[in-house]
Amino acid sequence: MNSPRVPRPHCDKEDRVTADTTPPLLAVENLSVAFNGNAVVEDLSFSVTAGRTLAIVGESGSGKSVTSLSIMRLADMMGGKFPTGKILFQGKNGAVNLTVEPQKAMRSIRGKEIAMIFQEPMTSLNPVFTIGDQIAEVLMLHEKMTKQQALTETCRLLDMVRLPDSAELVGRYPHQLSGGMRQRVMIAMALACRPKLLIADEPTTALDVTIQAQILTIIRDLQKELGMAVIFITHDMGVVAEMADDVVVMWKGRKVEEGPVAEIFANPKHPYTQTLLSAVPKLGSMTGEDFPKRMPLTMMIDGAPTLVGEEHIQRTARYDAAPILSVRDLVTRFDVKKNLFGKTTHRVHAIENVSFDIFPGETLALVGESGSGKSTIGRTIQQLQNATSGEILFGGRPVSAMSFAERQRLKQEIQYIFQDPFASLDPRKTVGFSIAEPIRTHGLILGEKAIAKRVDELLERVGLTSAHATRYPHEFSGGQRQRVCIARALASRPKLIIADEALSALDVSIQAQIINLFMELQEQEGLAYLFISHDMAVVERMSHRVAVLYLGQVMEFGSRRQVFETPGHPYTRRLLSAVPVADPGKGRDRGMIEGEIPSPIRRVGQEPAVLPRKEIAPGHFVALDA
Repeated sequence: MNSPRVPRPHCDKEDRVTADTTPPLLAVENLSVAFNGNAVVEDLSFSVTAGRTLAIVGESGSGKSVTSLSIMRLADMMGGKFPTGKILFQGKNGAVNLTVEPQKAMRSIRGKEIAMIFQEPMTSLNPVFTIGDQIAEVLMLHEKMTKQQALTETCRLLDMVRLPDSAELVGRYPHQLSGGMRQRVMIAMALACRPKLLIADEPTTALDVTIQAQILTIIRDLQKELGMAVIFITHDMGVVAEMADDVVVMWKGRKVEEGPVAEIFANPKHPYTQTLLSAVPKLGSMTGEDFPKRMPLTMMIDGAPTLVGEEHIQRTARYDAAPILSVRDLVTRFDVKKNLFGKTTHRVHAIENVSFDIFPGETLALVGESGSGKSTIGRTIQQLQNATSGEILFGGRPVSAMSFAERQRLKQEIQYIFQDPFASLDPRKTVGFSIAEPIRTHGLILGEKAIAKRVDELLERVGLTSAHATRYPHEFSGGQRQRVCIARALASRPKLIIADEALSALDVSIQAQIINLFMELQEQEGLAYLFISHDMAVVERMSHRVAVLYLGQVMEFGSRRQVFETPGHPYTRRLLSAVPVADPGKGRDRGMIEGEIPSPIRRVGQEPAVLPRKEIAPGHFVALDA
């Protein structure tokens, strides 16, 4: 088995350009942006100078992404108008007002003087062209290079963003790269013409903490090398603390606070900023605690921050009872390549000899990078994926020995909540219908009136109202849709809920509400959770025990306190060190994990070494590297 990667030091914020009298590279003055006559950004003003990083923060609907699209004049293409204001940019030909610049002139500014990185690189890259051709196109358009010159420069750019084997990489297509590699390709493309301003719109939101650490370090190092200004659009306050010099906080299309990053975090003035910061789970905040705790929840009510949820210890795990779920030596593999004669030549080794128990009222967290096998474990338990070998026992009974009727009942008692609630709900059905569906399927309640009453109870149980039952998924916010999915999961009265990245797509305040809802339901219903996540701060807040996965094997297993406070495996320590902390004054020696997680694909017959485990403390196990 490949050992986890070796960290290398990264530079801190000490060499940043300091604020001075240098005229701003970009100045937004009293900008308003409207779509179909409705203002989504109002009277917005801010500026950024060369060499500095400005973070624009806020939750979904705050107008931060519309602001970035307006600077690039891409909002025009979606019907956006600028009723008032200016966007002044110090270009190569002097100051220009981007709001009135012709689109022909903007085409020479976009990519060459102002570049942008988007959240999802797969939708930003053309799937039918190679990586090399797409970057070379930018160079041939803006720098007037020949095709050969552009490809040579493309290799240099890929080396600059620390992608290995650039000469081979230029011939590959986007789908052949991992998410972290695709995002680095986007950075290389954005920096191809050495722009003066880089706009990064949620560039690390969907990435694992280790890959996120790489991307942030690359952006910061290249900013220092090129002397460019950076505007970072994000709702991740840990990223803001690590990357930003200055911060603009947006709420409902308006700027509500602005200032140096240290001042914003240490002494937030506006109630919304205070609310936003209070909702952020902070890694290390649970030090010394033996049990999970609910989030201290503050919400904006009538324009003022109001405490609506206090910290509450979760003593729900019943370790004196029999396990509700037992996994023994689980192996799951996929055939992925066959030769001309139909014979399998390669397999994905997704899970290798994984074992654990989940007890009633317990939250067991599975953490690890993409490709570690954590989601495959959840899907195998839920019978969405067949196991290659090993045993899964529910209520002490092997699933493999269950009859068809027993397996159907098992699907009732184990429910799954996915990352994307919108994709989990039928857009053509009301949410009331979707919640009632498992009740009808399993015959839990007879009679439409009784079913409707149960649906109303479930909606109220998750913080919605009975009036929401007649609405469709598109009429809800992301947080409300996830509440609907939780209500549907509860409809069949399950004993175990598998939550697969169920919080990762939510804004921080909504995330805090859902964390507390999960814990409240666990306390009142006695639910057990298998919580799959790459957000270590959330895992620390709500889990009882933690399993750390790498290439399908458990590297470390123990109580939340053991794993987070005394991590015994180097890979666990590197995962924890990669997490950005929402405190600009608390520098962490995160290190940077080089490269991608190795491929789990092996030739048939090439079996991975199963690592032995050692118990370093009662209930605390660590894998011994081969």
